Amino acid sequence: MSEQLTAFKNILISFIGDNFWVAQVFIIVLLTLVIHVFSKRSLEKMESRFTLTKNIWDDTFIIAAKKPLGLFIWIIGLLWAIDIVYQVSGEPIFSFVKAAQEVAVIFFLSWFLFRATQEIENRLKDPERMAKPVDQTTALALGKLVRASIAITGSLVVLQTLGFSISGVLAFGGIGGIAVGFAARDILANFFGGLMIFLDRPFKVGDWILSPDKSIEGTVEHIGWRLTVIRKFDKRPLYVPNAVFSNVAVENPSRMTHRRIYETIGVRYADIGKLADIIRQIKHMLTAHEEIDSTQTMIVNLNQFGPSSVDFFIYTFTKTTNWIEYHEVKQDVLFKVIELIEASGAEVAFPTQTIHIEQPDIMNAGV
Repeated sequence: MSEQLTAFKNILISFIGDNFWVAQVFIIVLLTLVIHVFSKRSLEKMESRFTLTKNIWDDTFIIAAKKPLGLFIWIIGLLWAIDIVYQVSGEPIFSFVKAAQEVAVIFFLSWFLFRATQEIENRLKDPERMAKPVDQTTALALGKLVRASIAITGSLVVLQTLGFSISGVLAFGGIGGIAVGFAARDILANFFGGLMIFLDRPFKVGDWILSPDKSIEGTVEHIGWRLTVIRKFDKRPLYVPNAVFSNVAVENPSRMTHRRIYETIGVRYADIGKLADIIRQIKHMLTAHEEIDSTQTMIVNLNQFGPSSVDFFIYTFTKTTNWIEYHEVKQDVLFKVIELIEASGAEVAFPTQTIHIEQPDIMNAGV
């Protein structure tokens, strides 16, 4: 019996000695799983704790690291296991492991920085997290610029890691840039158009804009490097290439300081003697109106003698720039104008015609 046990033990030792790499791979995979679970739970606990603090930056980096770190642990663990297989077998197919590990580190670090800039951008323009939120257009431009820098830098480092000469790549880019420039001049025009929007800032996300040169009117939803998305008032999206804004005039009503009331009103010719008093009362009403800015231009004057009315016009500005509130104020002003006209015993004119019929001379009709 002892001889059989000894023989089995020798066989087992021989098997393990020849196949110890299998145990190593198994241990690495198991260790990777344990580390992944531990890191995931640790990040979740840290996130729940940091969200309760007033500091907005601690949970930002935790959220940015969650996905990249989990996948990074698995990739590094599997590459480590493949490296053990390569050392045992010596197969050339597994020779990529070392370079793959370096590329993985660069890729996941770039991914983490990419997500971190996105989270920082969202927090900088969030009024619930920032006492003075950063302008959305500025945050968007800076975020795009930083992410583009991360992507370009990461790509160049990866190429260098894989054995490509960065100087050669840059030289090729300089020569090929001329050909690409001719082939993609519209794309470049849109890119520089977007850059000018970010620098000059004629409008930002959320602004209502219109162009008298083009059929463009709506609310800006997104400013990209190639095109700008505008939501029209009928809720349909309008995609405008950025190069268009370099060649057209753009009006930005969202930046108006006041809204104007400009109306022409006519009274009957029969009430012309009451018009001076009506104008005086309307001026007093506008000056006392709490929604009218009396510091701005205010005109109430006789304008013209119309075909069927004596016309005067009202030119004044409201304090509010809100479209809905403006119409409420304008309606109130016009109702009060009507009340003042009627209180003066006059009437608002409407188109009329007077026909004079010449009477025949009856006395001389028989002559």
